[in-house]
Amino acid sequence: MKEQIKQVIAGTANKLLARSQVREYCQARILQFLQESGAFRSWIFHGGTALRFLYMLPRYSEDLDFALESSKVALNIGGVMASVGKSFEAEAYGIDIKINDRAAVKSAFIRFPGLPHELGLSPHRSAVLSVKVEVDSNPPAGGITETSVIRRYVMLNVLHYDKASLLSGKLHAILVRPYIKGRDLYDLFWYLSDPSWPIPNLRFLNEALIQTNWKGLEITESNWPILAAQRLKDINWERAVEDTRPFIEKPSDLELLTKENVLKILKSRQS
Repeated sequence: MKEQIKQVIAGTANKLLARSQVREYCQARILQFLQESGAFRSWIFHGGTALRFLYMLPRYSEDLDFALESSKVALNIGGVMASVGKSFEAEAYGIDIKINDRAAVKSAFIRFPGLPHELGLSPHRSAVLSVKVEVDSNPPAGGITETSVIRRYVMLNVLHYDKASLLSGKLHAILVRPYIKGRDLYDLFWYLSDPSWPIPNLRFLNEALIQTNWKGLEITESNWPILAAQRLKDINWERAVEDTRPFIEKPSDLELLTKENVLKILKSRQS
């Protein structure tokens, strides 16, 4: 299957972009192996990579984010990742996996040592490409799930949050993170530039805020755009946009990612 990676990046001169394409291919294969392990019976796909795979978000994402459908479901992330590792090894990939399962959000760092060098993307034999997998074993209540069949390098049938719940996750990140990532700004702009995208799942958003000790107002249908706008007004916009640049398919999209445009769209969403 490494030949397929070489085909994916064959026409890409920009090595940074090619590296993102390779990571995305590896993400797709990880998802395939998770599917084969039965993970999608209880692992809910969400976050930036879910947006890209499900709805063609035009930016690359580094991580694979999941939430358990129920906190009562047993989670053996070490066993699941061991199965993923064996599947890659069967295809002659060098792989190294480090597990952290001590917190509620379990994580696995899946590393592919030497792969960037093998593909001509780095002069260093020691160069590593990595994908982080996170699974929230105690997600907030109220998220609504769906299943979708998608094709991105491989065929997948994934369990994921619905559109309203996905938007709630992004708003939660914007409201509670001590600093706002440029990727959060871009994703919010992308969500809201689609007038048909539903309003956030308010129960899910409020439950998530309670989990993270939110001291602000309860989020309602009328105030969520106002609170998001207030949070965004004083950030370092230029730095946030530059943080996003390496992950964007079309750099010209960032010309539209201005404070004025984002605040204007949020205002249009006020009821």
